[in-house]
Amino acid sequence: LLVKVGDKVSQGVSLLKLESSESDGAGDSKASAATSETAPTEAAAPDAVDSASQAEAESAPEAPAEPAEAEADSAPQAPSAPAEAESAAEPAPPPAERAAPPPAETDGHGPIYASPAVRRLARERGIDLARVKGTGRKGRIIKADVEGYREAAPERGPAAPSAAGPGLGLDLPPWPSVDFEKFGPVERTERSRIQRISAPALARNWVMIPHVTHNDDADITDLEAWRKQLNEEHARAGVKVTMVAFLVKACVATLKEFPVFNASLDGEQLVLKRYYNIGFAADTPGGLVVPVIKDADQKGLLAIASELGALSAKAREGKLGPAEMQGGTFTISSLGGIGGTSFTPIVNAPEVAILGVTRSAMKPVWNGREFVPRLIVPLSLSYDHRVIDGAAAARFVVHLVNVLSDLRRALL
Repeated sequence: LLVKVGDKVSQGVSLLKLESSESDGAGDSKASAATSETAPTEAAAPDAVDSASQAEAESAPEAPAEPAEAEADSAPQAPSAPAEAESAAEPAPPPAERAAPPPAETDGHGPIYASPAVRRLARERGIDLARVKGTGRKGRIIKADVEGYREAAPERGPAAPSAAGPGLGLDLPPWPSVDFEKFGPVERTERSRIQRISAPALARNWVMIPHVTHNDDADITDLEAWRKQLNEEHARAGVKVTMVAFLVKACVATLKEFPVFNASLDGEQLVLKRYYNIGFAADTPGGLVVPVIKDADQKGLLAIASELGALSAKAREGKLGPAEMQGGTFTISSLGGIGGTSFTPIVNAPEVAILGVTRSAMKPVWNGREFVPRLIVPLSLSYDHRVIDGAAAARFVVHLVNVLSDLRRALL
């Protein structure tokens, strides 16, 4: 929260800062006023979810509406649009008019009443809420119940598998509980908020999507020479052309030839998208975010390079808005500035493929007469095997390699 009770604010002044798995941003005041109600603390702030998991349902039903409680686990709902803010401003009906929830069931079969913050804490600690006894109002599970259960966990038996929900029911053994301090000194640090929020989506994507990664090399010797020439020509304009800009153009050209890679699964149907929004992974102090270049097929190389620079700067400063990270159809994750020869990037659902790129290096290549030094970049394409088979992935990468070796092919 950026203001205190009693502060006078004017229109446009930032009131609070919200973070999601892909970005963080400030909420601004829509009018001049004075804060007159007690502001929620950070502990009571609503959990943010990333755009890839907004539609994900909880594994257990949510509790019916009930009066606001003074407990720390009753988190207020953050307004996400003016219409929501107006509805939130209306007075809530009297508590007597609302149905009070029955006590939470703890046998694994009944409904579990807990706030999103408590559910998230339980997921992070690997605790089955069906085995936690709620001490809150009407048997509601509060934060202290989860923390207390964790402290007593070593004395209890293994947690029973929770009721299967969407993507669940794997019946895995419980996460090992180890006293690391008995082996030597340790230090505990908190993960960034973006990492904590994105972890469930990453785990879901890895478990639910049958990943296959296809690796190949591309010769970018001529492309790198052209890139340096462009940067010299446009140095005064302040536009820096990176290899990612070329990759965006090359991927768009390849996606047009292989539309199944620019698709999403929707039940038993495959949604083939006729637009090309290319996401790119950006490394920031707070964690990984994925800005999206919209309508990349309609933009030139210099325009893409300029947008890449602007979005990367906003990502590092934590100023990306939700709209700048939504609607992606294909993602590029480049580690070329760091190193490596290959890796397995995780598909960013609901997309069906992602391209990983590592550091380029000079290698000897046989040209039919002799070995010549060429600049080679490794490519790693991860894809959803439910949608794409190995032969299609191999053809996709071969076409991409040919485009990168001579970007004029992207104009064909």
